[in-house]
Amino acid sequence: MEKSNNYTLLHRLLHWIIAIAMAVLFITGFLRMTWMNKNQIVSIIESKTQNIELAKEIKVDIAKTIRKPMWQWHEIFAYVVIISFVIRIVYMFTKGIKFPNPFKNNISIKEKMQGYIYIIFYIFVFISAFTGICIKQDLLSDWQESIEMIHKSAIIWFPIFVILHFGGLILAEYSEKKGIVSKIISGK
Repeated sequence: MEKSNNYTLLHRLLHWIIAIAMAVLFITGFLRMTWMNKNQIVSIIESKTQNIELAKEIKVDIAKTIRKPMWQWHEIFAYVVIISFVIRIVYMFTKGIKFPNPFKNNISIKEKMQGYIYIIFYIFVFISAFTGICIKQDLLSDWQESIEMIHKSAIIWFPIFVILHFGGLILAEYSEKKGIVSKIISGK
């Protein structure tokens, strides 16, 4: 199913749009779970307003207001990923998949691993998109806590994929696929 060694403009655009959008999602999600955590911000507000009487609800509202613009970016880039992801899946099946098919018998173990990693990545992107939609639209509310936990797991799997991706690129550059980075930038 894998076709030419060159990447079309659409393939490259989708790759970079998804890469940048996923990075923004990771950063905004990471910030929300760590330094920009609502409870963290509330404790900072409390420490800076010790002599001022403020209700806990007001402090929480201030914390949410501080985080709101960052979270809007998270939601915007989530839509970008979802739209790009759907286009990429359709493109892959109509134009040919640009990573080794791990289900073929006549490919190396290395290519099988590469193919499986991409399939796992696409499954995780789908799960993250699906759980994000469930959270945003308040779907499957009986399982809200589990859905949020699954959605937040991207904080773990995304960096692992990035490390594997860059590791694979480095290995490819020093093996038979020299110039692969140039191809995903220039197409040739």
